[in-house]
Amino acid sequence: MLEENAQQIAEQWLTHAAESAGQKDLQSHMGMISKRISVQGVPGFDSIDYDVWYKQCRHQFENSMIKSIAYKGFNFISATETQIVFTVFETVIGADGTLNEQIVEKSLEKEGDDVWRLVLERVLIENDAMRNHELSK
Repeated sequence: MLEENAQQIAEQWLTHAAESAGQKDLQSHMGMISKRISVQGVPGFDSIDYDVWYKQCRHQFENSMIKSIAYKGFNFISATETQIVFTVFETVIGADGTLNEQIVEKSLEKEGDDVWRLVLERVLIENDAMRNHELSK
């Protein structure tokens, strides 16, 4: 897969993820997340799986806890016909005014139904993030 095509798919995924969260559309948002999801690097958790992600999103959406989610600084790492790996700077603004900014590595996979879903997300510590960004240039 060409890097440009992979970046377009990933950026469309990010836009849809931010929009579905902003609209509190739990079904649409979770449709973008693989049942095999693993989230790593979140303080206080060894790993977050699909069930934990679903419960967290349901709670946040039902209680209107997220004002907005935005992504910038897309950095392509690699792609095959069925997987895209990249880093991006994620900003989450809570309804209470809290701000959470982090660099995350995301891995999208084209699953059996031809839908690109998030299978791995890793919150990067600053040194890892800096190294990954340097390597991807």
